[in-house]
Amino acid sequence: MILVTGATGLVGTHLLVRLIKDKQSVRALYRTEAKKEHAKKVFSSYFSEEEEHLFETIQWVQTDISDIPTLTEAFEDVTHVYHCAAKISFNPSHYKKLRKANIEGTANIVNLCLIQNVKKLCYVSSIATLGENISGAAIDENAEWNPEVPNSVYAITKYGAEMEVWRGVQEGLDAVIVNPGIIIGPGFFNSGSGFLFKRIHAGMKYYTTGITGYVDIEDVINIMTRLMNSTFTNQRYILVSENISYKSAFSMIAKGLQKPIPSKKATPFLMKIAYHAQRISHFFFRTKRSVFLSSIRSAFSNSYYNNDKIRTTLDYDFITIEKSIQKTATYFLNQE
Repeated sequence: MILVTGATGLVGTHLLVRLIKDKQSVRALYRTEAKKEHAKKVFSSYFSEEEEHLFETIQWVQTDISDIPTLTEAFEDVTHVYHCAAKISFNPSHYKKLRKANIEGTANIVNLCLIQNVKKLCYVSSIATLGENISGAAIDENAEWNPEVPNSVYAITKYGAEMEVWRGVQEGLDAVIVNPGIIIGPGFFNSGSGFLFKRIHAGMKYYTTGITGYVDIEDVINIMTRLMNSTFTNQRYILVSENISYKSAFSMIAKGLQKPIPSKKATPFLMKIAYHAQRISHFFFRTKRSVFLSSIRSAFSNSYYNNDKIRTTLDYDFITIEKSIQKTATYFLNQE
């Protein structure tokens, strides 16, 4: 039996598609019926009408990874675990919630893996946990976390979650960690990279000058399942297809959506004005904030990631980001 946490998110839902196509026995964790229904809609887009019943072959368990009694029951007869659940936020005021979900939740998963003698754990982390190479070379798996730089609260808690996985390894658990870049994939347009498609479709005008790593959801799923079915253990792998600028990514998304390309260059000064304006508005009117100091730093940072380790390990070729964006844009337009 395979257990998938975070089964209604971008990675979790697409992972379910792969596992069911591979005729695996799957148990999936979800928190709300609304999220489950959305996952079903995305899941069904990969199957014919005659195959839509396959969604019901999954053993669904409604719980939270902080709910240890229910979580313990969900681990019964489980041999492999894909831990995809995480809270994503860059808002410093959400630190306690992020810590509870990402660090304490992962500790619960690791502990139950050890107690239930799970054969292997795959943890979905992020490139956000990687430091910079001192030599100035592209960032690889040996780049060490630097606590002295102003890391985002999301990065801090994802790094803490990785430490829980490595603690489990020291106690005898076989595990692999994947560190994907910005994941491009269809079906989830209210968060993550999907929200960019939504904003650009609505007419976003500005771009920033930073560079980072991107990867297709299909590559993430392919690599995760291949690693879990391999003898490779106790390693981490950067999953990045290409390092491209935000300007290039925004342009490709706009072209895929048949919308005007964002042509106005945002500056750090302009972003900081937006940051302070949102703080004031939030203080007086409790409006939602979307710009934080950590996200401003990220928007203007040039970070290059080296994918040699996973390409060599699995003899793997990545999908181009242009193809990935076009596929996701087509899905977006078809749901309109």
